[in-house]
Amino acid sequence: MRPLTEEETRVMFEKIAKYIGENLQLLVDRPDGTYCFRLHNDRVYYVSEKILKLAANISGDKLVSLGTCFGKFTKTHKFRMVVHPCNSNSSGGLGRRIKFKPSLSNLARSQTTR
Repeated sequence: MRPLTEEETRVMFEKIAKYIGENLQLLVDRPDGTYCFRLHNDRVYYVSEKILKLAANISGDKLVSLGTCFGKFTKTHKFRMVVHPCNSNSSGGLGRRIKFKPSLSNLARSQTTR
């Protein structure tokens, strides 16, 4: 998981601005915390920095997703946006998800029950 490059950020924000317009500012400046965009397996995730710090100990090959997927970059470096983030911008649970591969999920459950 890595931050987006300047070019990737520009392409992504141009695409998102076409759909949500001026409300793009609400994604960046949120009163409930700091959120950022991260790239993992050519997919762009919108995630809280608190969750990002918690997931920093997980290796990239064990991590399936983190936060809310906003879209993906194609092989030709175009950004394809998924629909569900546009519908759930006002939801409080945006960016609070971590998904593991099954082998790591069982390990995480056993550690949290202790």
